[in-house]
Amino acid sequence: MAIPDSFIQELLNRVDIVDVIDGSVPLKKAGANYSACCPFHNEKTPSFTVSPTKQFYHCFGCGAHGTALGFLIEYQGLGFVDAVHELAKRVGMTVPQETRTVQDVAAQKAAVGMHEALQLALGYYRGELKKSDKAIAYLKGRGLSGEVAAKFQIGYAPSGWQNLSSVLPDYQSETLTAAGLVIANEQGRRYDRFRDRIMFPIHDQKGQVIGFGGRVLGGEGDDAGPKYLNSPETPLFQKGHELYGLFIARRAIRESGRVVVVEGYMDVVALAQYGIGYAVAALGTATTPFHITKLMRQTDDIVFCFDGDAAGRKAAWRAAMNSLPALTDGLRLSFLFLPPEHDPDSYVREHGKEAFEQALQGALPLSQYLVEKLSEENDLQSQESRVRFLNEAEPILKQIQAPRLGLLLRKRVAELAGVSLEELESSLGLKQTAVRRAMQPARASRKPPTLVRRLIHMLLMRPGLAVRLETRLLVGKTAEDEVLRRLLELAAAHPHMTSAALLHAVRGDLPEQLRTELSAELMESDDTLELEEEFAGALQQLQITWERQVSTAAELLMLAQEKGLQALTPEQRALLQGSRWGHAKS
Repeated sequence: MAIPDSFIQELLNRVDIVDVIDGSVPLKKAGANYSACCPFHNEKTPSFTVSPTKQFYHCFGCGAHGTALGFLIEYQGLGFVDAVHELAKRVGMTVPQETRTVQDVAAQKAAVGMHEALQLALGYYRGELKKSDKAIAYLKGRGLSGEVAAKFQIGYAPSGWQNLSSVLPDYQSETLTAAGLVIANEQGRRYDRFRDRIMFPIHDQKGQVIGFGGRVLGGEGDDAGPKYLNSPETPLFQKGHELYGLFIARRAIRESGRVVVVEGYMDVVALAQYGIGYAVAALGTATTPFHITKLMRQTDDIVFCFDGDAAGRKAAWRAAMNSLPALTDGLRLSFLFLPPEHDPDSYVREHGKEAFEQALQGALPLSQYLVEKLSEENDLQSQESRVRFLNEAEPILKQIQAPRLGLLLRKRVAELAGVSLEELESSLGLKQTAVRRAMQPARASRKPPTLVRRLIHMLLMRPGLAVRLETRLLVGKTAEDEVLRRLLELAAAHPHMTSAALLHAVRGDLPEQLRTELSAELMESDDTLELEEEFAGALQQLQITWERQVSTAAELLMLAQEKGLQALTPEQRALLQGSRWGHAKS
């Protein structure tokens, strides 16, 4: 569904960003603005600022910035359309529906149907748990309290082939198979996917049920099936994108400043039972870059905690390899291996919370883990063993885009292989100059603002000033010139737009660096300043510049008419032929 820009602008004008953010990140009054420790990176001194007058946020520590809409997308992980609906609901607005295609309508109806079916199934499973003595005994035997079971909405799917037919309106509906609740065999017979299993609902970022994980009560066997059975991939549920327990763990993750990634549902629930609420689990698949990116929105300290046996170490290596493309220099990613006889569930039950958290402190940083793994079966004593070491390190080093981490890891690999950093980079075809260039400070010293930049800043502060600026005076073709033209159009049509709405409307025209700088400049600006006199001075300068350019173009045009274009230098020809006003004067 394409949502009109005009609706987005009106929505941002009506919503209060302070209310939106304060519901997730408690804000404190700080002069004319509000502040908090940034939710996008760990810090002790608040640098995250929210402006009620400009209606946007900016972090002076990490550069994160945006509108209320952007906050829901980045912080809560919502998609654009979902974020728009969430904001619209807050202010009682209805998102326009007339632009939807037939496919959009059908897809939305299907999604609603699946959500309703999954919610009905969840209610049924939770109700059945209360009736099942053996399911309750199993959970109690695993050390779970009723409070924790309720928190995670744990349920029970009883034995039987078509139990859900008693609670779902149309058991023959294809919606049930699409949602992964019902299976249809080759003969067309339909039956429940989950039978005689403890049920763990899987939630999306909004807390909606999108799938289930079911665990047998006893051991594995031909009758019981696999120990864990997950919902299949559906339009609502993609295993490589979702993490069990993340919706419930978000607050604990923010408070602790870290997240622990474990392998199973019971690990997550058992850790929560012991007061470790910041654990999540991958859903029957290896950790993916999508998982890492999703977790990075919550914290920059991620610990993978795996069993110490061969299977656990294999899973850890897969997680490490899959995380490489998502790494950033601000991310601390580490690995904790428990004794071979333990998983997180058994370890915390035997040793308690304090011992588990003490163990987390000794987790191996990713760089150390990679080096140890690469060299554990290589003594690096012969030339051949060093070549093998470099061959195995090459694909890893090439995937790491984080400049500082990449540089330090290359140095360590070069040291172990007995070569210089330059020799390593040259032999492996690594782009040395690109990495070092990327390591330059992201926030370099700002140059004095250009005239156009000053005008952009003032228009964002006071959109009503747009009526005084004539578009004919804008003759440049830089990114800033194009942004100023776009701002003029918007501000002239909507003089009462907020700074946030204007910034959002031109986001596609703004290079990332320019958007970040403008956000910081606006946040630092004094809302009480009178800009009329400064704006008048800027207009006067713009008029003088325009007159000089028109005069120059006229002289060049006269020269070209008298002696031909060949009499002009390449620069003069480009100036004349490419100018917006040269042709107009001719």
